[in-house]
Amino acid sequence: MTVSIKEIARICGVSIGTVDRALNNRPGINPKTKEKILQVAKEKNYRPDYRAQSLVKGKTKTIGVVLFDLQNRSFALLMNAIESELRKSGYSLHLALTDKDKEKEIESINYLIDRKVDGIILFSVNQGNGFNKFLQSFDVPIVTIFNHVSDQWHHIGVKEREAMLDAVKHTIKKGYKRFVFICPPLSLLGKVNIYTQHERLKGFIDGLSEYNLLDNHLIIEEKDYLEKVAEFKFLRNEKTAILCTCDFHALEVMKFLKEHQVNIPAEVGIMGFDNIDVLKYVEPQLTTVEYPIEEIGISAVQSLVNKLENGIFPSVPLLNYRIIPGESI
Repeated sequence: MTVSIKEIARICGVSIGTVDRALNNRPGINPKTKEKILQVAKEKNYRPDYRAQSLVKGKTKTIGVVLFDLQNRSFALLMNAIESELRKSGYSLHLALTDKDKEKEIESINYLIDRKVDGIILFSVNQGNGFNKFLQSFDVPIVTIFNHVSDQWHHIGVKEREAMLDAVKHTIKKGYKRFVFICPPLSLLGKVNIYTQHERLKGFIDGLSEYNLLDNHLIIEEKDYLEKVAEFKFLRNEKTAILCTCDFHALEVMKFLKEHQVNIPAEVGIMGFDNIDVLKYVEPQLTTVEYPIEEIGISAVQSLVNKLENGIFPSVPLLNYRIIPGESI
């Protein structure tokens, strides 16, 4: 059993308030007294009673995170960054996974609120006025990441539209004449929040429009996207670029084309989006768009902690990206 603050005060011959100042690094205490208190606390294996502190302060020092799943390697990196940054700031983590289900997301948020989290980091599949009113019913600061919900919420995101626009320009400059855009989540447009994917679609259209190439493209939004790729007529005299909104889809397409003896990149170029770490094992090396996934997690935590401890959200502009040239384009 660990020693209490009251017991440390008795051993050191000081008041409980003096012990509290020493343990929490507050001013108004003699340095030698502070040193003595900290030494006793260490020897007696003192550990703070967070449950008691939460009752007194009305804070639990916990943050809730609502995420789709951890199957995407990028999400795993995101969660590592969030957990590490929370720990540095003295907070712990409650994670809720929704499997991209709107009702599960509502249940997850209620679950976190019931457990008195101090704030929530939300990667949402919900949207609209009803959802906004639902979030507003809680007196808890919320930071949205990736999928924008509304301007009412502090948001951390990436220049998605610009990133895909530059991806299209990159393929055009490499001599590709026809373009395929693969994004299965687009089949859910209007049903769930797919803000990031929709922004990437806009960037794809922007790029083709800028070069007057809108007549030479195909958008594939079906889950069985490989079947649609198989139906597409690749022309040897008109190189085709396939742009995917995540590296996983790009790798699946690459595998499929290899199996059908399609030359990459001479006949068909492939471009991904994420720059997941397993790409270093892939041949030909995948050309992709990299965005700062860990920085998104860190910025979300820092913004939320600043709001909790200083009362304001800092201004955070949309984060940047970069094209990672490979051998597939």
